[in-house]
Amino acid sequence: MFNLPENNIHLAAQATDKQQAIEMAAAALEQAGYVESGYLQGMLGREQQTSTFLGNGIAIPHGTLETRGLVKNTGVAVFQFPQGIEWGEGNKAYVVIGIAARSDEHLALLRQLTHVLGDEDTAAELATLDDVKKFRAILMGEAENFSVKAETISLDVDTASLLTLTAINAAKLQEQSAVENSFVSDVIGSPALPLGNGLWLTDSAAGNAKNALAFSRARNAFEHNGKTVRAVLTVAVKDDAVNETLARLLDANVQEQLLTGSQEQILAALNGEELVVNAKPAQAAGTVIGTFTLRNEHGLHARPSTILVNTLKSFEAKITVENLTRGGLAVNAKSAMKLVGLGATKNHRLRFVAQGDDAKQAMDALAKAFSEGLGEGVSAAPPAEPDTIEVVPAESTVGATEKNEAKSDEGAEGIFVLNNEHGLHARPSAVLVNEVKKYNASVAVQNLDRNTQLVSAKSLMKIVALGAVKGHRLRFVATGEEAQQAIDGIGAVIEAGLGE
Repeated sequence: MFNLPENNIHLAAQATDKQQAIEMAAAALEQAGYVESGYLQGMLGREQQTSTFLGNGIAIPHGTLETRGLVKNTGVAVFQFPQGIEWGEGNKAYVVIGIAARSDEHLALLRQLTHVLGDEDTAAELATLDDVKKFRAILMGEAENFSVKAETISLDVDTASLLTLTAINAAKLQEQSAVENSFVSDVIGSPALPLGNGLWLTDSAAGNAKNALAFSRARNAFEHNGKTVRAVLTVAVKDDAVNETLARLLDANVQEQLLTGSQEQILAALNGEELVVNAKPAQAAGTVIGTFTLRNEHGLHARPSTILVNTLKSFEAKITVENLTRGGLAVNAKSAMKLVGLGATKNHRLRFVAQGDDAKQAMDALAKAFSEGLGEGVSAAPPAEPDTIEVVPAESTVGATEKNEAKSDEGAEGIFVLNNEHGLHARPSAVLVNEVKKYNASVAVQNLDRNTQLVSAKSLMKIVALGAVKGHRLRFVATGEEAQQAIDGIGAVIEAGLGE
């Protein structure tokens, strides 16, 4: 985590325009010893290339690649302008964060900032707050109100080791700068506490930097010292603010969500929000799924994020994106703030889901933007995994039976119950993928009982990631010349046990 001394925060500042605000930020960075003289020109140059306004009243002016050599140490200078500063295109900035960063450090820094500032209510509070200690606590994610973050949730881990699950959690907490090395070594070497129902708890009295919780769940339950292991919670405790979350672990409904729920449901359960009930999601007309490899040398920082937003904003389609490589929830792809918060670096795989009448046009525009480097130069070498675009037909009306089919001129679909004793692990998933590949059809699948998105049924990794266990309902949607044959073949192979 980057250091943010309180004297780097300037509340109730005043500036006549955007340039003066940037000049103030540059001067503060230089005075604090983060940059050398001349960095201001890089910040102004970056602003001319692309606006650094992220949304929610937040702007993050920073230098160009050419002035990165002037950065001596990574740091930020924060200015609050309660009256607001016109930032162009009708946007007004109330919090301006001048950034100095070497190499790709800025991506981790931006990721932390945007996860804090991505909430409209939080951003609005920072715009007028007059307490520098509280301002810093909110910005650093150290506010009194504790909540579990999506980045610390790991599901469907292919392991039969309690130590592995604990190590994953410890690494997640360390990524969040919530624990120190002493915590990691101690928690790995200490015995876990069984909570019952296959849930285990690990913690340490050493190296707790701030309140945080990480959760990892195995793909299949296993035994440890004669007791069942299904999932592990690892907790870092700095103060009593985490106690309310820990108390929820005793709730049977919360435990059920931890053991069977999706990431969204687990977060809701741990954070005391209304639990999401598994339900069949409504599928809008014209759903298109695109998966692209980020080729930008310096990742998805502010400039390529802005280019991406500008590419999409002319389309009416609703578009979300998730970082498949890092994990996390899908976010609004038309928000620069949310895009930067994905923390995507070179070669990360991003999956976009577009829904609407112009979804296909939007996805084609995205593919072109990625291939051209999102406004930056990229290598001509193709990515290790090819970019893909799949068109999913609109949802047809399906009856109440657990297995049925719907036909149309464009495609077909079916819902089938998984009967495999150990769920959809690697071997049956491979059998399923091989069956799907036999047909001249585009096939997508979702796990209705986990409320997942539709994913390609020709991808082994995505099939396994559905987390399907015995009794789960899998919905397949096929389009193309052999759509109905594909649905029929999939139904037959599932009924036959997928090779088991």
